[in-house]
Amino acid sequence: MRVIPWLGATFAAASLLPFQAQAQANRFDGNWSVEVVTEQGACDRANRYAIVVQNGRARYGGPENFNVNGQVGSNGSVSASISRGQDRANVSGRLSGPTGRGTWSTSGGRVCSGYWNAEKRG
Repeated sequence: MRVIPWLGATFAAASLLPFQAQAQANRFDGNWSVEVVTEQGACDRANRYAIVVQNGRARYGGPENFNVNGQVGSNGSVSASISRGQDRANVSGRLSGPTGRGTWSTSGGRVCSGYWNAEKRG
């Protein structure tokens, strides 16, 4: 009879692990405001973009025609590419709590690079 409570407790603990991992991975989910600043090259000096992270996947949340293909790891690491027409930028960095920062550089057309800052909005 003592085996059943132990077995039940083991099953309950094991079934919680995926939920804990998912909760940790999803802590960066939400709406982010991202400021992109150019340090080198002939790109716009600075812009602000709406980015939505859902289940660790990043997408553009604004009205313009941007293609964002990115991922946020459970530790906050950011890896993404952003494209619009022939322009493409590779993005890397880290989110930590409600903020984040990193770098970006273009490939293809114009050659530019810079940094980005992010703030969680919800």
